Amino acid sequence: MLRTLQLGAVTTPSHQGAALGLPEDGPGAVAPLGRRAVALLVDWALCQLIAMSFFGMEWGQVSGAGAFVPLGLLLLANLLLVPTIGTTVGHRLLGLRVVAVDGDGTQPPGLVHAAYRAVLLCLFVPALIMDADTRGLHDKAARSVVVRTR
Repeated sequence: MLRTLQLGAVTTPSHQGAALGLPEDGPGAVAPLGRRAVALLVDWALCQLIAMSFFGMEWGQVSGAGAFVPLGLLLLANLLLVPTIGTTVGHRLLGLRVVAVDGDGTQPPGLVHAAYRAVLLCLFVPALIMDADTRGLHDKAARSVVVRTR
C-alpha cells in the first residue's frame, strides 16, 4: 500500500502523508498548507472579534495586557475543541480535522497531546517548522496531523 520512490540510497514517500499511511488525495489525506493557513486566520479573526465584543479591545491592538486576549482565546479554543471534536471553527469551515497519528485516523488527539499542540501553535514559530508531510512541530509534538474531511 505504501508506494515509495527510490532515489539512490534514499527512499522517499510518493506523496505527503504516505509515511503515515494516509491517502494521496480526498478525505483523510494531509490537508493542504493554504487551507490550514486560512483556517488559522479564521480562528484568529473570531478570537479578535470576541476580544473586541467582550473585553473592549480594539481591532489589531498590540499594546498592553489586552493585546494577549485574542491569543488566550485561541489557546482556549484549541484546548477545548481539538481534543473533543477534532476541529476548530476555522477547521470545520474549511473541511479539516485534527487526528492522532497513533490511532485509527479518525480520533482527535487526547487532552495532553492537544495541550502540547495548542501551546506550540500559539508560540507560532513551531508551526512554521515542517517535515516532509508538512506537519509543523506543534503537530509532531502532539502526534497529530491535520487531514481533509472532504
